[in-house]
Amino acid sequence: MKITKVSSLVVTGAVGIAGAALLLGALRHDSGRPVARPGALAPHAVPSPGAPGIGDPLAPLDGNGGYTVRRYTLDLDWRAPRTPFPAAATISATATQALSRFDLDFAGNTLHTVTVDGAPARAVRDGDELVITPARPIPDGAAFTVRVAYTADPTQQRHRDDAIGDYGWVPTADGTVLCPQPDGAKLVFPVNDHPSLRAPVTFRITTPADLSAVAGGRLVERVRRADGRIRWTYDSEQPVAAQLVQLAIGRFTVVEGRGPHGLPVRDVVPPDLVDGTAAYRALTPEHLAWLEQRLGPYPFGRYGVLVGDTDLPVALETQSLSVVPSATLLGDRVGAERDLVHELAHHWTGDSVGLRRWSDLWLSEGHARFYERLYTDTHGGPDLTEAMRWTYEQHDQWRHDDGAPAEPAASSLFRQIRYDGSALVLYALREEVGEQTFERIEREWVTRYQGRTAGTRDFIALASRVAGRDLTPFLTPWLYGEHTPPMPGHPDWRVNPVADGANTEDAGSGDTGGAQDAGITGNGAG
Repeated sequence: MKITKVSSLVVTGAVGIAGAALLLGALRHDSGRPVARPGALAPHAVPSPGAPGIGDPLAPLDGNGGYTVRRYTLDLDWRAPRTPFPAAATISATATQALSRFDLDFAGNTLHTVTVDGAPARAVRDGDELVITPARPIPDGAAFTVRVAYTADPTQQRHRDDAIGDYGWVPTADGTVLCPQPDGAKLVFPVNDHPSLRAPVTFRITTPADLSAVAGGRLVERVRRADGRIRWTYDSEQPVAAQLVQLAIGRFTVVEGRGPHGLPVRDVVPPDLVDGTAAYRALTPEHLAWLEQRLGPYPFGRYGVLVGDTDLPVALETQSLSVVPSATLLGDRVGAERDLVHELAHHWTGDSVGLRRWSDLWLSEGHARFYERLYTDTHGGPDLTEAMRWTYEQHDQWRHDDGAPAEPAASSLFRQIRYDGSALVLYALREEVGEQTFERIEREWVTRYQGRTAGTRDFIALASRVAGRDLTPFLTPWLYGEHTPPMPGHPDWRVNPVADGANTEDAGSGDTGGAQDAGITGNGAG
């Protein structure tokens, strides 16, 4: 996704402060220390401000310190496309320190009132931070509830100069869909906006009678109010990272089916696209079965595709309801299946196994691209080895332009090195340890860390344990080196010389260069 014009992912001198200290503060969230009795300050606990970010080196102010979120409840009173509407967010949280004040990530929109445990609180906006000072300090270990009333603006977007393009609210002819990756959720509601921070979400969306609202998770209730408007209530069912939240409003047909083992499959489609997209959408059970053979049981309670009838630059793995551009599903089968398998694969690697830090993005995008390539290798797409050889040739140039796979800059997160370039790392690992050992590594990875966050060191350690030898010397140059290492089993492969000032194509910008006819380069998958 692209360079943000106004984004906390762009590190400036103003935000690059005390990163290590903030990171240490964030790591304390998962500590097992005893908590204080709610309602009373712990001995010697002097209230202090929660950190304004968790200290991710690429996004120091994303997320917030001093508390963990137990649940978000969003009340959205939708009126019309591109029209501001009343909204409120209720955040149930637990303090991890004695708090004199704390932050939420919240950008754009018009703020009205903030309360903490029902009492008015002081709220000040500082860039993308909403700094909240409660009437009384919050004790360490205490549960508390924040309610933020605001006017939501469904035209709020930001822009990146990589595969993401415009993100945040994405207007449609009769409503909206969301593309919040990487840090666009804060344009929708006040939140802890970092991929390592997950919490369940309840969506309560009111619409005119002629529109529908859908969201990730399960439809709990649909109620017609006295004024004729409809209130839709959804439960995410499992914790979800902010960048993977999905809600859509518009005229939709819901097509329900079943996947392997009776898994509920729900597609959400504009009525005039139901027939035209049916053939490719019907492949989801086959895709689920294929991925389950390699990665084990699908890790969520339901799945489906939201057909985005709008100018979406990429598909996106929003949890349990992936959004896929209508143009993809109306195009050729290979291209459609690439996006469909890519976003579905993310539900094992990226959604269920979440990112610990943004530099771990290669684990998410590399895995999704690898399984996309592996699938299309036997389903009408380019030969896997041919695709990987072409990727190998470009790898030094990509490293030069956008950093090694596990060493992105904030502005180069969603470049092709994180997609095809990272899939190449997994291909090299498979060539090094053999297919059977690689398959054991993969299944163990998504099983051990299911529902948790994990990072690059975790992957190297797990791969080494499963392989029975230390793979650190092998994987380190692949993930961090300035130059691409030799490919195991392919001594004849050569990287192209690096050219200064070369342009790296976005992973989601379509096929380019000499690989266009073979379909080797990036597709529109996020």
